[in-house]
Amino acid sequence: MTGGAAIADAIRARALELGFDDIGFASAAAPPDWGRDLAEWLSDERAGDMTWMAETRERRTDPTLLWPEARSLIALAVSYAPAGDPLALLAQPERGAISVYARNRDYHDVVKGRLKMLAGWMVARYGGAVKVFVDTAPLMEKPAAAGTRLGWRGRHTNLVSRRLGNWFFLSEILTTLDLPADTPESDHCGTCRACQDACPTGAIEGPGRLDPRRCVSYLTIEHKGAIPESLRPAMGNRIYGCDDCLAVCPWNKFARPTRDPAFLPRIELIRPRLEDLAGLDDGEFRQIFAGSPIKRIGRDRFVRNVLTAIGNSGRPDLLAVARRLADDPSPLVRDAAGWAIRRLQGGGRSP
Repeated sequence: MTGGAAIADAIRARALELGFDDIGFASAAAPPDWGRDLAEWLSDERAGDMTWMAETRERRTDPTLLWPEARSLIALAVSYAPAGDPLALLAQPERGAISVYARNRDYHDVVKGRLKMLAGWMVARYGGAVKVFVDTAPLMEKPAAAGTRLGWRGRHTNLVSRRLGNWFFLSEILTTLDLPADTPESDHCGTCRACQDACPTGAIEGPGRLDPRRCVSYLTIEHKGAIPESLRPAMGNRIYGCDDCLAVCPWNKFARPTRDPAFLPRIELIRPRLEDLAGLDDGEFRQIFAGSPIKRIGRDRFVRNVLTAIGNSGRPDLLAVARRLADDPSPLVRDAAGWAIRRLQGGGRSP
């Protein structure tokens, strides 16, 4: 075994000890299709409110533009696979559906701590220099991971693994160590289109083509304004993120439910009542979601999402909840409350 291969094996073993579930290696230099695909995506104006994508376009095309000294990229996966069916809650319209990944601590903080431990161990044992990334820098994580053995980009554009399904967080280490690159995993989706058919708003247009502006995750998390009324009915009771395309993937049969305490769901976030969430003021919102990724969207956008779900509920008993927010100081909340009132008065409910 060569020196680089032995080092990679030792790094893999240490990563698993620290709580990572899989690891892959690639050259730090990106292939040309990164820049080409990103340019096409931006030219189609798919970024929506995600203005940082265009602002950091050049640096996103190649990790070595972020750090010219980098020789190798290490991609790591941490599973957060749920124990039950995350889509079962969609049949309970008086409850809010929160994406599985957001039902406990913010994964950025958890994973970054583990990354720093692994990176520190690498430097102490093998020298060189390292930089760590957890979705907080202009490094395109999914293309990077798809260049390793971790998995392939599914029809829904997310990474799919033969070992973990598609319930996992990605993170990366760039290093000046010269490590042998993996043979990338080939595409195993075949003709399956389960994720595309499951998308409630039709945001998945074909293999690897997603329009974020229609995606429920984008609309409930990244979108800062009023949600387009044409898309609201299809959102159902999804109030933060959407798991539909992930949950129906056949490769999840190989995923084991996580036992990681950081990612086990908080009981109060498994099936929260819309009525309770709609009544949160800013202080209560911050208190409940402290340490959660939900906190970053703020109370107004969160209550906007909750009111959209209330409007879709078909529950006349929630009409009073919407009416209490009709004069809310936030224009976002007032707009969503008015829409919910009109929907409930008209008996409207999402299919």
